[in-house]
Amino acid sequence: MNFIPAIDRYIFRLVIVPMLGVFFVAASLLTLEKMGRLFEFVSVEGGPVGVVFKMLAALVPEYASLAIPLGLLLGVLLAFRKLATTSELDVFRAVGLGYGRLLRVPYILTAILMAVNVALVFYVQPISRYYYEQLEYDLRSGALGASIKVGEFTTLADRMALRIERSEDEGRELHGIFARVSDSNDQVLSISAKQGAFLATSDDPDTIILRLTDGTIVQDTGEQTPRVLTFTRHDLPIDLPAIEAFRDRGDAEREYILPELLRVGWSDNASEAQRDASQASFNFRLVEVVMMLMLPLLAVALGIPPKRSTSALGVFLSIIMVVSYHKVNQYGEDVAALGRIDPIIALWGPFVIFAALIGWMYYRVAFVPGGQAIGALEVWFAKLSKKLGKLFRRRRARPDLVAQPAE
Repeated sequence: MNFIPAIDRYIFRLVIVPMLGVFFVAASLLTLEKMGRLFEFVSVEGGPVGVVFKMLAALVPEYASLAIPLGLLLGVLLAFRKLATTSELDVFRAVGLGYGRLLRVPYILTAILMAVNVALVFYVQPISRYYYEQLEYDLRSGALGASIKVGEFTTLADRMALRIERSEDEGRELHGIFARVSDSNDQVLSISAKQGAFLATSDDPDTIILRLTDGTIVQDTGEQTPRVLTFTRHDLPIDLPAIEAFRDRGDAEREYILPELLRVGWSDNASEAQRDASQASFNFRLVEVVMMLMLPLLAVALGIPPKRSTSALGVFLSIIMVVSYHKVNQYGEDVAALGRIDPIIALWGPFVIFAALIGWMYYRVAFVPGGQAIGALEVWFAKLSKKLGKLFRRRRARPDLVAQPAE
């Protein structure tokens, strides 16, 4: 690494540590927020717990495409903030190193992360999203092996009601079993057993065997006296419900990879609604990637506080700006997909405005002596902080007042 200038290695260390930290924190928060809802959904549907982690893994590319720009922004911002608060930035400027030179490493990292994000949003994310939808469909339809809820009646194949009192060994041993089965001749079997277990059949994958031990069968044939039989072991076949195959990928434009978006979006054979949706999705993904080019400039503009100040207002403002811009793009995609506005205007219009704002903010910091992009906000924030500080100091001082003793 000696062929890389020391200043570049130093800036790389300053950027990469907070960038990776923000990336993992943001991805973890998004994953944990979704995990709770998935656990609730899987428990309601009666599916295996392992499917939760498969569904979360399918959502990782989508969350990564959101966390990468945020990690890049805050990594560069915190690096330049450290340079500014320790006066190292003044030293670099004094020896002739401008912001353009100092941004060389951040822009190399930006180019690498843009390539990763292109692969995610145009190829990996559509396929993983389809896999997530497939897992959700299989869970709802019972293809993942929905469990029998203990202590509740479960209907199987519309002709059997099954209740299990207790389950052990992850469902391999069942206790206190009651089943009520009706056939095509309106005969009803009421079966109770002490123990039981589900067994697979090799000849018919659509049928499983419920092997019962030590129980009683009451057969109601419509006559006055039902038939009662006792058994030590009885095999009860259960027909699994037929499950319709999941749809092919491409039901929505977000499941299209890049070649499919281009083919559908500019095809004369596709309907107007399909073309609008595909063009909107293509421009949305592209503008989200291109905006990453402006993030290092925004980080510099918001990361350098005023002289003799340690204000962190720029950190919070940067997060608000990036998240708000992302929400504006989502709204623009939805409107363009409906055909109400051209996707160029709906998505690239906000990009031009946001990029112009970032360019002006960077110019103020980099080329105007003593310039601040958010100077007015910094002054207002400083005044507000002082007022709040005085207010809390007064409240803390009031309990310390001691009444004078009476003479």
